[in-house]
Amino acid sequence: TVWAFATAGHTSPALFDALAAASIACVGDFNPQNLANTAWSFTTARHASPALYDALAAASTARVGDFIPQDFANTAWAF
Repeated sequence: TVWAFATAGHTSPALFDALAAASIACVGDFNPQNLANTAWSFTTARHASPALYDALAAASTARVGDFIPQDFANTAWAF
């Protein structure tokens, strides 16, 4: 997962570009924890992906009623 790569410090730009493209394609299916962890991971890896952040923001807005405090905290920190 993108979280595992970011946590391990494996921040290959090519890998994160591919993960961003894959994530954008299915971000609408992510649960709140997936949304928060994906945002956290890209920020932790210091990998810019404006299109992904736009998709995460839209999906998070749509699911905000399902967020728990930890999801809010991680998402806010990432953005």
